[in-house]
Amino acid sequence: MRPYLLPALLWLTTTITLAQKIHAHNDYEKPRPFVNAYEQRADYIEADVWLQNGKLVVSHNKPKDNAPTLDSLYINPIVALFEQNNNKPSPDRDYTFSLVIDIKANSAEVLPILLATLSKHLTYFNRGANAQAVQVIISGERPKITAFLDYPLLQFDGRPSEVYDEETLRKIALISDNFRSYSQWDGNDDIPKDDKDKLKRVIKRAHSDSKPFRFWAIPDTPNAWKQLKKAGVDIINTDKVAEASKELR
Repeated sequence: MRPYLLPALLWLTTTITLAQKIHAHNDYEKPRPFVNAYEQRADYIEADVWLQNGKLVVSHNKPKDNAPTLDSLYINPIVALFEQNNNKPSPDRDYTFSLVIDIKANSAEVLPILLATLSKHLTYFNRGANAQAVQVIISGERPKITAFLDYPLLQFDGRPSEVYDEETLRKIALISDNFRSYSQWDGNDDIPKDDKDKLKRVIKRAHSDSKPFRFWAIPDTPNAWKQLKKAGVDIINTDKVAEASKELR
């Protein structure tokens, strides 16, 4: 049985007043990794991470020898922003974001290295110490649910199929799932009613646990973004951050 941390009415009241959240999918593949998503005030910025020769590198597929490091594309620029902005990521006092680390393999080896890196900059990656800190969220190959509590500083990308006790649920930053598990809709016109009902049910479950919901593998078009927003999707997963931001905010 899933515990309810907050009344559903409180969740609904809160989400109505919030701007649409945007997830910068595969951000590292863009011409200006991190920079564009940051300039567009993305709420979640995603990097696919591998372990290569003792270093964390960023690549969608198995990395080549010249793959850029996580430090060079994300950690160092984030640290520089905090140093420039008096322990904040931006001059805008209301803006911060989450860095989503999609681990492609060997999470048991990746996570200790990642934590060691983050621990060098606790003020910038620990929201317990700094409300403006960047929250790091682990997706992809995650550890077992029973081990989530073993990783300070980190939160996790949850799944609708998983059951969490009250303590572990606090380590879940959002609930995500594959859109194609619910619908083959191509993004044109309206979402078919039966499909929309399926979407709403799984979204409602996440909301009952006071968690925002994201689908990946959605049709990445303006109409699809708007239809999914109407269906209750909290976080729009997109490769087109600037366009989605313009359409939805």
